[in-house]
Amino acid sequence: MVICMMNESSNDQPTSHRFWRIALKLLVVFAFVFVMKLGIDALMAKIALFESDAAARAMTGLLITVMIGYAILLAIPFIPGVEIGIAILLLEGAPAAPMVYLATVAGLLLAFFIGQYAPLPRLIRFANDVYLYRIAGLLERIKLTPRKDRLDAMQDRLPRWLAPIFCNYRYVTLGLAVNLPGNIALGGGGGIMMAGGLSRLFQTRLTIITVILATLPVPLGVWLLGADILQ
Repeated sequence: MVICMMNESSNDQPTSHRFWRIALKLLVVFAFVFVMKLGIDALMAKIALFESDAAARAMTGLLITVMIGYAILLAIPFIPGVEIGIAILLLEGAPAAPMVYLATVAGLLLAFFIGQYAPLPRLIRFANDVYLYRIAGLLERIKLTPRKDRLDAMQDRLPRWLAPIFCNYRYVTLGLAVNLPGNIALGGGGGIMMAGGLSRLFQTRLTIITVILATLPVPLGVWLLGADILQ
C-alpha cells in the first residue's frame, strides 16, 4: 500500500509540474497582450498630438518616439501596424514619409529575424503545452527537415497549381502578402514576416531586398505627391 501511494505521488508530481508550467506560460502570454494593448493606446495618443500646436514645437522628438513604437508594434503578429503608418502619413504628409518607410522596413525585418532565429525546440514545447499540436507538428517537421529539402517538402504538400507560385516566386509572394489589404487575417505584416522566418525558406539578403522594395511605393508616393493620394 505504501508503495502504491509512493507511485501515485510520483505520477502526480509531473502532472502538477506540467500544469504550473502551462499556467505560467499562459500568464506570460496574457501579460504580453495586455502590455501590447497599453502600447497601442499610448502610441495612438502620441499620434493624436500631431494635431496640436504644442506638439509642433517638439515635432522631431515626438515623431522619432512614434516611429520607434510603430516599428516595434509592426513586428508583432496580428497588430494592424500598417494602418498606424497610414494614419501617420495622413496626418503628417510628405515630411514623415521617409521616417515611416524606415520604421516599416525595420519593423518587418525585426519580425523576420525573430522568426528566423527563434529556438524551434522551445517553440515546439510551448505549442505542445498549450495544446497547439498542429503548429507543434509543423515546427517539428521544419526542425527535422534539412534546409535544402524544405522547399521540396512544402511543394509536395501544396496543391499542384499553387506550388509553383509559392515556391518558385516565394519572395514575390512574400512582398505581395505584406502589402495585401486586410492581411491582418493572415497575421498582419509582422505575422507574415515572422512565419517566413520560422519556415527557414527565405535567405536573409533576398528577404531584406524584398522588404525594401515591397514597402517603398506608398511612402514614396506620399513623399513625391503628398498625402492626398491616400484619400
